[in-house]
Amino acid sequence: MTNGDDVPDPRGGPRDAVVWFLRTDNGAVLFVREAGSSALTVAMVGLLLFAVSGVWPPLVAVESGSMQPNMERGDLVFVMEEQRFAPEYATGDTGVVTREVAAEHDYRQFGGTGDVVVYQPYGSAAQTPVIHRVHFWVEDGENWYSKADPEYVDADGCEELRNCPAPHAGFITKGDNAVTNDYYDQTRGISSPVKPAWVKGTAEYRIPYLGWVRLTFAGTATPVSAVEGSSASTNGTSAALSPVT
Repeated sequence: MTNGDDVPDPRGGPRDAVVWFLRTDNGAVLFVREAGSSALTVAMVGLLLFAVSGVWPPLVAVESGSMQPNMERGDLVFVMEEQRFAPEYATGDTGVVTREVAAEHDYRQFGGTGDVVVYQPYGSAAQTPVIHRVHFWVEDGENWYSKADPEYVDADGCEELRNCPAPHAGFITKGDNAVTNDYYDQTRGISSPVKPAWVKGTAEYRIPYLGWVRLTFAGTATPVSAVEGSSASTNGTSAALSPVT
């Protein structure tokens, strides 16, 4: 099977070569074998998470602090397809429970009432996904000023609010951070009302700190002040995400 220099005997054929590869103590082959084993393990875990969540990627890293104190920058968040295990009081067939409805059923996620969703702003794949809490649903053309919490709107009526009347049906969303996000996403142009098709999934669990690995490799592990200051100067601060693939 091998010669004296610990290399496969070419006379043994492919089968002997495979056996040698799996059993040899050759340093270079050991490295390749361990690297391949680790990659296979990661792939299997990823496929298992995908099977459970129905979303790819099933893990995302939080880039900003707009969901504090319930989510922090650097958190790794497990995301699930929104219609899986959705309660009967979810909005229509969207699978999403709004904060408005959740309060009636004591439905809580991440320290607050209502689902936290990952969505694509304006439905554009070119924009970084946002992870914020869903507050209520609006219909196409609806004057939703009366539904809004006065603390989160700086207007005296619908005509002074961006995206009011609603340009289309969808969810009104907001970050949990009481300091940097005392407004709805839709009033600052982060997104128009979030259509169900724009929702990528609901956040289910978070693992602190592990997301920093992804943010570091993505080059987005910059100081919080820089991220929030830059965002605030344009459309406000939103909890952007880096996918973990």
